[in-house]
Formats: sequence, structure tokens, C-alpha cells
Amino acid sequence: MTVLEKLKGIIAEELGVEKDDINADSNLADDLGADSLDAVELIMAIEEEFDVEIEDSEATKIKTVQDILDYLEEHAG
Repeated sequence: MTVLEKLKGIIAEELGVEKDDINADSNLADDLGADSLDAVELIMAIEEEFDVEIEDSEATKIKTVQDILDYLEEHAG
């Protein structure tokens, strides 16, 4: 399973959207309907799944699925 596929599963579960509606260009708020609470819960789920810690200052920069992928590529061991 690719990182994107795993991420789609987490996003679908946290935001209650269909995996098929999620792609790398999806904006978490505009396209997937995430509010600030959803974003916090999503970040926590990603941190747990990928064993990374996302600083608040970094989390605020995450707007799209691709932003998450880029962060994980840079920081995940």
C-alpha cells in the first residue's frame, strides 16, 4: 500500500468522505470539508499512523493532501 493510499484511508475515516473523492490536489477544507477540529484530529491520526510529530507551526501550513505527502516524505523515517 502506498503512502497516498494509506493517507486516503485515514482522511476518508476522519472526514467521512469517500476515498475516491480524495486525490493529491484535494484541499482539506474546500474540497473535503474539514473544519479546524477535523484538521486537528486528522493531524493526530496521521502522527499516530506514520509515527511522526507534526509541529503546530507546520500543521498550519498543511492545506492539501499533497502538503501532507510532502511533509511525510521529508520527515517520516
